[in-house]
Parts: sequence; C-alpha cells; structure tokens
Amino acid sequence: MKKFTSLILLTVFLSYGCSNSPHKTNKIVTGVDYHSFANTDDVVITHINLNLSINFNKHTIHGRNAIQYKLKNPDAKEMILDTRDLTIINISTPNGRGGIIPVKWHMGQKDKMLGQALVIELPPTDRIIIEYLTSPKSTGLQWLTPQQTSSKKYPFLYSQSEAIHARSWIPLQDTPQVRQTYSATIKVNKNLRAVMSAYNNPKADERFRTYYFDMPQAIPSYLIALAVGKIKYKAIGPRSGVWAEETLLDKAAYEFEDTEKMIQAGEALYGKYDWETYDLLILPSSFPFGGMENPRLSFITPTVLAGDKSLVSLIAHELAHSWSGNLVTNATWRDLWLNEGFTTYFESRITEVVKGKGTKDMEAVLAYQDLVAELPELSKKDQQLALDLRGQDPDDAFTEIPYTKGRMFLDWLEHSFGRTNFDEFVKSYFQHFAFQSITTENFISYLNENLLKKHPKTVTLKQVKQWIYSSGIPKTAVIPHTQIFTTIDNITKQWINKEINTQDLPTKKWSTQEWLYFLNNMPQEFNYDKMVELDKAYNLTNVKNTEIAHVWYLLSIRNNYQKSFENMRHYLIEIGRRKLIVPLYSELSNNETNRKWAQQVYQVARPGYHSLAQATIDKIFEK
Repeated sequence: MKKFTSLILLTVFLSYGCSNSPHKTNKIVTGVDYHSFANTDDVVITHINLNLSINFNKHTIHGRNAIQYKLKNPDAKEMILDTRDLTIINISTPNGRGGIIPVKWHMGQKDKMLGQALVIELPPTDRIIIEYLTSPKSTGLQWLTPQQTSSKKYPFLYSQSEAIHARSWIPLQDTPQVRQTYSATIKVNKNLRAVMSAYNNPKADERFRTYYFDMPQAIPSYLIALAVGKIKYKAIGPRSGVWAEETLLDKAAYEFEDTEKMIQAGEALYGKYDWETYDLLILPSSFPFGGMENPRLSFITPTVLAGDKSLVSLIAHELAHSWSGNLVTNATWRDLWLNEGFTTYFESRITEVVKGKGTKDMEAVLAYQDLVAELPELSKKDQQLALDLRGQDPDDAFTEIPYTKGRMFLDWLEHSFGRTNFDEFVKSYFQHFAFQSITTENFISYLNENLLKKHPKTVTLKQVKQWIYSSGIPKTAVIPHTQIFTTIDNITKQWINKEINTQDLPTKKWSTQEWLYFLNNMPQEFNYDKMVELDKAYNLTNVKNTEIAHVWYLLSIRNNYQKSFENMRHYLIEIGRRKLIVPLYSELSNNETNRKWAQQVYQVARPGYHSLAQATIDKIFEK
C-alpha cells in the first residue's frame, strides 16, 4: 500500500476480548498476532471457496465460505475465526454423502477494534461451510452511489482488507501469518462486472452476471480483494492491463503504458515475477489510499492520472509489493516495515531504471522531509521499525516510519556493502522466503548469516538492531540529496529577495517533484503578495495535478489566501485519498474561522469518504 501520512495517530487503547495468555503479558512475544483471535497454533486454513451475492440495494453481501483446513495440533477441539459485524446464519460440514450436517459454534465477546471471535467445534472432516451476511457498515467495503462514480450511471463496490478489515466481509483467520489459496463465485447486478485479486478474464461475458475466480497462490487474508462496477479492460502490455470506468480507460492506459518496463526492471533486479499477470484497477476518487497491492490486480487512486506520467512511481510501489509483501509477507503488523520498507526501496530502484536517477533522488528527498516533519508527532515507540502495536489499531502503523525509515535502513545497507553485494542478498532473501510470512527476527537472522558474516567488519549486528529497535533516525543514515533541489533552493532565495521576478522563474521544464519541493520549502514568513504573484503567473489555484494542488492549498490556508478556498472546497468533496485531504483538514482546524468552514465542507463531503478517512477526520474535529 502506498503510505498515508498523518499528523494524527488514531491510538486507541482497548482490552482484547481474547483469553490467550500472550495478549495479557507485558513483554511482546515475537510472532504472536495481537490483532487476531485465531488459534493458529492449533489449526490453519489452507483454502477458502467463496460464493457471494452482491446486494446494492441493501449494501450487503450474502456469503457462503467453504473452508478447508489442516490441524497443527491433533488434540485441537475448535477453530477460532475473526469476524466483525457479520451475521452468522449457519455452519455445517459435508456428510460424505452429498449432504451437510450442522456444526456447533458460538460467538465471543465483542471488541470495538478487533470485532468478535467465531468459535467453531471441529467436525471429523477437514471442511467447514459458513453461511453469513455482511453489515452495511462493514469497514472493509465501500458502497458507492452512481453519482460518486465517474460515469454517474452505475453503482460501485470495492473492498479494502488491509490491515484487519477482511474479517468484516469474510469470516476467516484474519492474520498475515496464515496464507491460503482461494476460489470464488460472485453474483452481481446486470451490466456490472466483478474483479478480484486473482486472474480476471477480460473475455468473461457480463450478461450472465456471475463471475468465477481462482487464486492458486497462497496469500494472506488482507490481500483478498473484490470490486464490482461498470468497468472495461484495456491491455497495456503482454501481461498487464487496466480496468476502469469507460470515461477513464484511455487516460489510464496512456498514463500507465510503461508498466511492462517496470515489471522487466523488477525482474532484472530481484528475480521472476511470480504472479503471471499484473493488472491495475482505477477506482473512484473516494478510495482512501494511493494504491493497494492486491496480487494480480493493484487497486489505484485516480488522483495519479496527471496526464504526464509524473506520478507513476505509485505503480512502481504497488508492483514492487509483488515481491516484498505479497511474496514475502510480514507475519504480524508489528513487522509492517518488512512489507513497506523493502517495497519503498524496491520502488526507488525501479523508478531509477524507468524514470532516471534524478527522479529517484528527488522523491527520496521529498519523502525524507515528510519523515522529519512527522517524527515530532510520533511517540518514541512509534518511531521504531519493529513496532509495539498491542492495544493499538494496526491502521495506525502506516506512517512514514515503516516506509521511509525502512527504505533508509536498506539504503544504508546498500551504501555499506555496495550495490552488487546488497542486490545479491535481496534477491536471495526473496527466493528463500518466497510465499512465507516472516518476522523481523527472521529477517535479522537471515541478514546476519547471509550478508553480515559474509562481509565481516562492514556492519555490526548491534548497528542493525539500533536501526530496527531504536527511535529516530540513526547517525549512520545516508541522507538523500540532489543537486536539482539545491538549484531550486538558490532560485527560491533569489526570488524571495526580489532578484528574480515571479514570471521569470524557470518553471517551464519543472517536473511535479520540482514544483512540490519549491512550494513545500517556502519560508515560514511568506509574503501574501508572493501568493498573488505565483497564482497570477502559474494559475496554481486551478492546477489539475492533485499533488501540486494539495501543496498549494496548504500554502493558501497558512497565508489565508481566500481565492483558493472555493476550489479547495471542490477538491475536498471530490477526493477521498487520505494523504491529500487529511493534512488540509488538520491545517484548517488550527484557525477557528477556517475550522468552521472546514466543518461545513466536511458535512457535505463525509458521506462520500471511506470509513477509514471518516474515522481519521472525525478525530481532527473532536480534538
């Protein structure tokens, strides 16, 4: 997932409704998932077969989940699954004669964050069939009206299972420790098409309203994904294509036509792409993230359709997850940096090949500035790569720490050992742990044996552990830098000192990254007249690039540049991506007049936001 950075951490300390002793101890137990009720030491799911009927009128899914499992403990008497806001209708098992027999079950105590344990008495077979109904308030599903889509004609549904939201639309072991294959039959409304994180057949006939899917590779629950809408397909390479509403299809195909180059760059670096196809689904603008790395079908925000391919590093990021995250997965959300740090590093390497070293370095500097800005807002424990998330929503882990500090740790290893040695190690790491879920400690052990000991006196194990278990940025960090931004610093200084006129700024060939750096690094005491001059010269209030608009609106709020506020209102109503809207609401809330204005805007915008965005922004106005 492309990161969401917020100045607000939604830290909620709640007691767990689970009696397992590890959840009660003061010392964190490596490898224990504190965000799942599942008794994975006793029994694990190996395959799920879903049969889902989508009801847009009631905003519910009537589901049947046929689970296959294996015992790890031969004396186990029950299987415990994760659920949240699910109505369990009945549970049964095949009787061996073509029929079914009921299975005893009961629900555990409700927990506001974790949901509810579903405790099932194990039958003599290795299969359990659960019939259930989702709730309209499922946190893992967003139901959109036709008006909230690009076409304005058909409704839309999409899932967002990361981190622990799969349990709100499928009863299962909702932990990244467990990997399962899956198959699915999806029944939808006439004229709509279903797609999933599996092979999606572009030739499937939508007139029959039933779609079939198969995911033969075992994946964790958070990567099970579903979307339903009036969408079309367009190939952009021999193994990739885009799915989108028809109004966005050609634009998306152009924007992401270099996807095959990215796949080839990834393979050249770290080995074969193991998922056969790689498609992109362009979601409606309410999608709260930049992207989600669902295998074979990354979910992508339309806010990166800039028209000039300037924001396609997001595709490099989601693609890189095909190795780091989807192939080698964090065993618990404490270990999130193994997914996101490796992916952000890998993204930068793909970007260097496809877009050039200049773009790679600029994006590294911008991310580092975001990290430095965020650190004061984080507690010391939340600045560690290996996080202690007990009692805390795992969604709170998605800060700059696992992404940018994680990437900087790997940059440091590359710098210390040399790119050739480090690439050899990373490639072997992906191959060794392929299709496994691992802990931070698994990584440290493998690193020690396969890199540190092979090149003694280069990096110590103590230094590695300082990076992983200590807060802040270690002194050994390689701070990103680019001469491109040094040039902009000099130009900005000359402009502020009136040595260069606004209309003479050399912006004609500036990339999005250069514009972001220029606007992000305005002096604290910024002259209002300079805002007027910039807007008059470059029409920034009406800029279509959502990233540049975001930074311009932040400047407008800080300098009370009211001319931008009407456009900002439309921006906040039309876009649901948290990275772009949450900082604006946060900045607006610092001034009482602006706060009232923002609350009025939010009242209109909130119904169109995903529940994750709603929860984040609600907290801003509660403070």
